[in-house]
Amino acid sequence: GPPSGPGAGGAAGEGSLDDLLRHRCPLTPSLSPRKRTTSQSKTEPPLLRTNKRTIYTAGRPPWYNVTGTTFKEAFVIGLCGGSASGKTTVANKIIEALDVPWVVLLSMDSFYKVLSKDEQEQAARNEYNFDHPDAFDFELLVNILRKLKKGKSIKVPVYDFTTHSRRKEWKTVYGANVVIFEGILAFANKELLKLLDMKVFVDTDSDIRLVRRLKRDITERGRDIGGVIKQYNKFVKPAFEQYIEPTVQVADIVVPRGGENFVALDLIVQHVHSQLEKREITVRSALASAHQGQPLPRTLSVLESTPQVRGMHTIIRNKDTNRDEFIFYSKRLMRLLIEHALSFLPLKPVSVETPQGTVYVGKRLSGKRITGVSILRAGETMEQALMAVCKDIRLGKILIQTNHQTGEPELHYLRLPKDISEDYVILMDSTVSTGAAALMAVRVLLDHDVQEDKIFLLSLLMAEMGVHSVAYAFPKVRIITTAVDKKVNDKFHIIPGIGNFGDRYFGTDAPSDCYESDEGMDF
Repeated sequence: GPPSGPGAGGAAGEGSLDDLLRHRCPLTPSLSPRKRTTSQSKTEPPLLRTNKRTIYTAGRPPWYNVTGTTFKEAFVIGLCGGSASGKTTVANKIIEALDVPWVVLLSMDSFYKVLSKDEQEQAARNEYNFDHPDAFDFELLVNILRKLKKGKSIKVPVYDFTTHSRRKEWKTVYGANVVIFEGILAFANKELLKLLDMKVFVDTDSDIRLVRRLKRDITERGRDIGGVIKQYNKFVKPAFEQYIEPTVQVADIVVPRGGENFVALDLIVQHVHSQLEKREITVRSALASAHQGQPLPRTLSVLESTPQVRGMHTIIRNKDTNRDEFIFYSKRLMRLLIEHALSFLPLKPVSVETPQGTVYVGKRLSGKRITGVSILRAGETMEQALMAVCKDIRLGKILIQTNHQTGEPELHYLRLPKDISEDYVILMDSTVSTGAAALMAVRVLLDHDVQEDKIFLLSLLMAEMGVHSVAYAFPKVRIITTAVDKKVNDKFHIIPGIGNFGDRYFGTDAPSDCYESDEGMDF
């Protein structure tokens, strides 16, 4: 069976062990039998399930500055403590109390090394030491945590405790404001310690930990009491005394009694909140005042304003145009825009034989793949035109909305195709005014390792301000549109503009105060 490795939380069964536990610590979780705690990120879909409730997270505010570079690193809390000390319970309570979106829970359990044949046989005989630093892949762990802290997208291995190997599918994690990293040896590596902003040691009495462990291994893993005690004495206890307990010296906070120490949890949460407040930034107002009077960038390409294009603009900009006509001419314009954009893709010469047996020298796309990504909701209107022109194209979606208290864009939802990093990405939004949403969407793509010069931002209409914002932050992104308007008003709407594209296209009413749709106007 699986090793009774470190880090599993309290278990619940019935019997005399339960009574012993109830006397000692009344708040041991005893609702449902806890399987081994593999705590992983809960960023997709955007909600957090804790033991009490589901928190639907709000959007992620900007984590980069006007130059598009990440300046706001994730705040990393390290949680260390012996096996069955209640680290995961503490982690969940912190997440629940923090009530901030985009918290990632990273467990050291994901970073066990893959065992060789010999080691697997040792493990089966309870003779492999899962509590020793050598059992963990610290190099991978430090790399992943470093990238996550910088806001990049990462993949975390999923460890299978029955086979002591990593599953084929790794888990993608993206977008943390706070990272909670928990494990028995969370403080055992110098490089790792440098990445932790706050170090918490969960200090639970060793008798309680042994009882929890016995209970767990006997009721859940069908072990016999002798085997469990043998493993405990041989590995768990010595490893705790040698590698885990001494690291209490590097901790900023020691939490005796683990999850039921509400005062300590309160202090931790207050500290994290004060740290996060210091990191708040405003991007949109800064964008509005930057780059005035600059010449338009070379990366911008505007569709030639033929009489046909001007005619379509006249129809869709007219406030009296009915919805049918608005949709019909918008779609025609989108199709022209996408055809125009594809002419910027790199082509290589290729020869083909014609049915007449002669050779024709032509061109073929030299890139690997094209992926379309729409900024919801209005960017989605461009997907059909893209699919009509590019066969079998993959699509992703990013939902960005304005927070009307702060006026900042916020990232609410994200679904990108797998392995997007080599692709040419066509990023679509119906209109771009300040460029705040476009900037956030490009930043998301870069965090997923898409190359900047392979991103094409397509929009029916852009304001000069938005063109400058995007070009300044991301000078290699191609910006392609059918028209550029000069001004943006104090509500960040484009002048003369099209009005709210999403509302006109989908036939939704002008937005109410409680939930304003932002596409096509605010951005």
